[in-house]
Amino acid sequence: MSKPFRILGIQQIAIGGPDKQRLKSLWVDMLGLTVKSTFVSERENVDEDICAMGEGPHAVEVDLMQPLDPEKKPAVHTTPLNHVGLWVDDLRQAVAWMTAQGVRFAPGGIRPGAAGHDICFIHPKGNEQFPLSGEGVLIELVQAPPEVIAALGS
Repeated sequence: MSKPFRILGIQQIAIGGPDKQRLKSLWVDMLGLTVKSTFVSERENVDEDICAMGEGPHAVEVDLMQPLDPEKKPAVHTTPLNHVGLWVDDLRQAVAWMTAQGVRFAPGGIRPGAAGHDICFIHPKGNEQFPLSGEGVLIELVQAPPEVIAALGS
């Protein structure tokens, strides 16, 4: 079956915990990642530091996340490996094709993500209508910008 898109590589991993300062002690202070920016969203109940591992199109984003309110959903801290993000060369084609194949996507559709790229999520659990899922893992599909497509798409 020919797909109208390609997965180009890992764009990010997102790690959740009750206190992002503790996460930064390991990922930034010990492992040497650089904090590029922060993202706070009441809708997504998250306060996150967006860190970088590597450089250029081969860089992997490591998001260190804590909830704004530990009692509210989404509970970004209850699954320590919150999600994995994958670069995709044509997000809209990927979502349309995968939906037709029975992949379940999380609510919210395609939208701008914290780092400015269009994103959407493959749901961690399938259902009767859409049985294919991340089988327990939330997977973020991220529209790759032209420079990443050029570097990783060959």
